[in-house]
Amino acid sequence: MTLQNVLVIGNGGREFAIAKKLKQSPKVDHVYCAPGNVGMPTVGVEPVAIEELDFAGLIKFAQEHQVAWTFVGPEDALVAGIVDEFQTAGLKIFGPNARAAQLEGSKEYALSFMNKYGVPTAKHLAFENEAEALTHVADFGFPVVLKLDGLAGGKGVVIASDQADAKATIKEMFADHTGRLVIEECLVGPEYSMFVLIENGDYQILPMAQDHKRAYDGDKGPNTGGMGA
Repeated sequence: MTLQNVLVIGNGGREFAIAKKLKQSPKVDHVYCAPGNVGMPTVGVEPVAIEELDFAGLIKFAQEHQVAWTFVGPEDALVAGIVDEFQTAGLKIFGPNARAAQLEGSKEYALSFMNKYGVPTAKHLAFENEAEALTHVADFGFPVVLKLDGLAGGKGVVIASDQADAKATIKEMFADHTGRLVIEECLVGPEYSMFVLIENGDYQILPMAQDHKRAYDGDKGPNTGGMGA
């Protein structure tokens, strides 16, 4: 059996865990991670000094090092089209293409997609400016969910408890970020993530996970990029 070389894209804890697990596979020889982090060599993974959005550099590396396939961690690389670029170069890569990645890259797009195909979701509206958002936020009742439309490192969602909290958050979001703001009714209950592999009309459901995002004990405080799952 020929052992494979694998490339992982990203530099966080998620990519560390994935690269470590791949390195344990009897089918894998070398595992590279671009750009990787200082912990990677402790589990036999080789960091590569190429940034995750340098698609030309990553493709060249994969070709020169006989990489059998590439795994992508960061959402921004997926939204920017890394899968499309690798496939155009004739390289195998695991992840959604740029069009499919918009389900993660734009909350407004994802909500519109769900409405179009009859997927149940919360009542919502998107706003281009602060004044419109402030005018309509009370229509949703409180608590209310405020979401930056684009990627925000897992920290673009705030649950505002009252009018004053919502007003301050809306002002802060429009001051610090460009793009639209989604206001959404607050649905109370457990939240899970389901992962499904899809290929040629077939699918495989993977185990579900629950992300613990709040900064403090007891599910309190602002959302973080992820405090474990």
